[in-house]
Amino acid sequence: MVERADVVAAAHRIEGRVHRTPVLTSRTLDAMLGVELRFKCENFQRVGAFKMRGATNAVRSLSRDVEIVATHSSGNHGAALALAAAEAGLSAIVVVPRDARPSKRASIERYGAEIVDCEPTLADRESTLEEVCRRTGATFVPPYDDEHIIAGAGTAALELLEECPGLDQVWIPVGGGGLAAGTVAATDGAAEVVLAEPELACDAKLSLARGVLHDALPPRTVADGLRTALGRRNFAILRNAGVRVCLASEVDIRLWTGRIAEIMKIVVEPSAAVTLAAMAGNPGVAAGTVGVVLSGGNAPPEAP
Repeated sequence: MVERADVVAAAHRIEGRVHRTPVLTSRTLDAMLGVELRFKCENFQRVGAFKMRGATNAVRSLSRDVEIVATHSSGNHGAALALAAAEAGLSAIVVVPRDARPSKRASIERYGAEIVDCEPTLADRESTLEEVCRRTGATFVPPYDDEHIIAGAGTAALELLEECPGLDQVWIPVGGGGLAAGTVAATDGAAEVVLAEPELACDAKLSLARGVLHDALPPRTVADGLRTALGRRNFAILRNAGVRVCLASEVDIRLWTGRIAEIMKIVVEPSAAVTLAAMAGNPGVAAGTVGVVLSGGNAPPEAP
């Protein structure tokens, strides 16, 4: 089980290799949602997403005899692992679903990883990765279900709490659950952790309600970073913490992705906007001073 001490250790390990991202505020969004919001802007992180934290912590924790790392990813973890591996002098291979956004595929390639295509299901991602590791001898660095990934991801919340002590809640988007579990460990009961999830990818809510892991749902949500199923380690941490999960509709996810850009003048991807979409769609859940981790900003630019 990942604890706050593991997150603190990860913070020391990755210091100087990732950005300490800013915390922004918006009086307009405060008024719209009826709470005081503190936005941890991981869209300004290296590779444009919080994933750089976990990937760096995981790579820097590997044994010295590792030469090749591999993973499966729809984009952000793949790019983060590619960059973290390159900076550590390692090669990287990333299994990428065929329906991944072209901009995210390009980012993985730009950071130097080899891409292997697969079909857009978790089962095919995992089977393709298994074959890649067997063929190349690569070491698997999981996208979310790994203690080093969880602890690294939790450093975003650790920084948020250092800058904004006394938060009542921290809202986190949930897909595989690495960021969510890391945030639970980092907060260590100092603030309530509330998870936000698309209605079309609500396996985390189903899993936590039923007490058993639910399979991934068909990958249809616009929040492409949240299409994966909850990881086993993350499920155990989140279940033990008794976190709440609030759902967001596709209409609201698109709406709030645009509103954040319009009001705050920053770019976030739909997976990051799920937090505000779920907050707006579940009135009364958010309360007091609320931290929000904007998980990434890798969204394609709109045509002029």
